Amino acid sequence: MSKKGFNTRAVGSGELKDKKYGNVVTPIFQNATFLYPNYTEGSSKDPNTGDSFIYSRWGNPTVIALEEKYASLEGAAHALSFSTGMAGITSLMMSLVGKKKRVLSIMDLYGQTLSFFKNKLPKYGLDVDIISIDKLNSIDFDVTKYDVIYTESITNPSMKVLDLKTIGELCNKNGITLIVDATFCSPYNQNPLDLGADYVVHSGTKYLNGHSDTMSGFVSSNTDLSDIFDMRKNLGATLDAFQAYLIQRGMKTLGLRMRQHNSNAMEVAQFLKENSNVISVNYPGLKDDRYHSIAEKNMRGFGGMLSFRVKGGIKGARNFMKGLESISAAPSLGGVESLATLPIDTSHGSVSQDDRKVMEVTEDMVRLSVGIEDPEDLKEELGKALSHVN
Repeated sequence: MSKKGFNTRAVGSGELKDKKYGNVVTPIFQNATFLYPNYTEGSSKDPNTGDSFIYSRWGNPTVIALEEKYASLEGAAHALSFSTGMAGITSLMMSLVGKKKRVLSIMDLYGQTLSFFKNKLPKYGLDVDIISIDKLNSIDFDVTKYDVIYTESITNPSMKVLDLKTIGELCNKNGITLIVDATFCSPYNQNPLDLGADYVVHSGTKYLNGHSDTMSGFVSSNTDLSDIFDMRKNLGATLDAFQAYLIQRGMKTLGLRMRQHNSNAMEVAQFLKENSNVISVNYPGLKDDRYHSIAEKNMRGFGGMLSFRVKGGIKGARNFMKGLESISAAPSLGGVESLATLPIDTSHGSVSQDDRKVMEVTEDMVRLSVGIEDPEDLKEELGKALSHVN
């Protein structure tokens, strides 16, 4: 039988149905604890332990259902959820302590990840070297020095794209563990495990949930995740049942939402590119974007994130933000609503000027998470706000 389509899997995979009750959607198991030992014939088992459910920090049926749905969309044999995206990243990296020695990562990481890599991991024996994504793509580093490569599919906020096929082949050939944060892509636009990654990380707070009302993280792999499961249990980074229910509900429309995100972002990027108050636009879907060919090779769609520089420097950028109405000035991304932020004021406010220069994050840069609103309305509002930059 052929593999079912993305939307079919998004709706049906992982659903926990009990014919005794006839429930159509997975129920919320709002339990801290469960009967244990459970001697009931045919009692359900936690796949992470192979034993009966005992305590929701270890495992919960609603959470397991969510993990199975996510694994289906990612094309992964195994998946774990976490209370936040950072909880997933830290649990994964801490599970490598004592096994791996040196990590290579990119400069353009999510700020909290970069801080954890530079300031915390070395204390636990994981040395981290940092290079640009362009040097990573061109393999401008000593392959023999590293046990792990950690990177992101698309960088924030400069929208640089990882050549995952090339790096995946390199890592597989040299026995290097490859970890990819694919939050900006979502499983709709890219499945890194199919391109050579060993582990995939997602902030489920973003596109997977899609409604800006929950926090979560995910790690998936085709290899055993028991060590990461133990780390999650020890750190207490487990997702609760109610959050899992909301995220599972949001995930059912991921394909529909991403199709609109992709379409809207492309239309908005083209509109911005033609505006006289815009200096430049970073969006890999644009044919003249420097990462377009890499994106075409590695992604099925170009996503809903873009950034652009406005005239007038930091003053112009802030004037633009003041001119927005329905587009909220807020951090985070991936929700149905459009959000705009100035990296200089939020995600990169604490980054040194020299590092921002390397990352190509300028004071006049705006990051835009394009939602699923009607594109004509988005363009009209953006045009009005841009008229205020001078």
